[in-house]
Amino acid sequence: MSTLTATTEEPTTAPARPAYRVTGRRVLASEWAKLWSLRSTWITLGLGLLFLVAFGLIASSRYKSGIGSAHMDRDFARSTAVSLSLFGTNFAQLALGVLGVLIMAGEYSTGMIRSTLAAVPRRLPVLWSKAAVYGLVALVVGALGAFVAFFFGHGIVSGTPAAMDFSHAGVLRSLLGAGLYLGLVGVIGIALGALLRSVAGGISVLVATLMLIPGLVSLLPSSWQDDISPYLPSNAGESMFALTHDSTTLAPGAGMLVFLCWTALALGGAAYRMARSDV
Repeated sequence: MSTLTATTEEPTTAPARPAYRVTGRRVLASEWAKLWSLRSTWITLGLGLLFLVAFGLIASSRYKSGIGSAHMDRDFARSTAVSLSLFGTNFAQLALGVLGVLIMAGEYSTGMIRSTLAAVPRRLPVLWSKAAVYGLVALVVGALGAFVAFFFGHGIVSGTPAAMDFSHAGVLRSLLGAGLYLGLVGVIGIALGALLRSVAGGISVLVATLMLIPGLVSLLPSSWQDDISPYLPSNAGESMFALTHDSTTLAPGAGMLVFLCWTALALGGAAYRMARSDV
């Protein structure tokens, strides 16, 4: 007679998964990784740097070749090594601002924002982290391009009335101001992407704000222009890195304060919609 022996098996428990907490450092790290995983980041940052340096060198070369010519524009003839080197800022701001829109609005277009907000349910840390990470990157690229353009540009115009070097008063402030301006333009691009949730819409508003509206204001009566023009985002930002100022422009500190207010306004609108609206 055989007996069956019942054996009792101890239940196996799955190893406990480590508990992960959503922290500011981890959100920043994730946004940093996502930023550099996009091919458009490398291409657009490279274009922004190229625009800033190439147009600055072209302007410096054109000034050097045309100095003393009767056909040279009077305003262009009064240029300095700084203004010539930073001639490409208007083109670089479009590249860096557009990339900011793509980084934020692109997540809404692809649907990746759902995964992002599932990992960070509080939402607003995502906006702050994207703005901080990309704003810093845009600032570094802008400042690097400004210093490189001036380094070569001041050598081109050496021996002309526009000549100056790093030791001249206001030069370092202007170059750093250009980098800060481009960094803030990148933050505004992030804000517009979050506010409008559309790549085309965000780019359209960015271009209109930085380039079209100043042109439209120039059609207003002169008395209105003097009251409105200095406080437009592009004009206030330009005063941050302009070497000289007059009665129609803001001082560097005032221009930076005005541009920071525009940046805060864009971020505030983006934060409100992000917190109140569904994905």
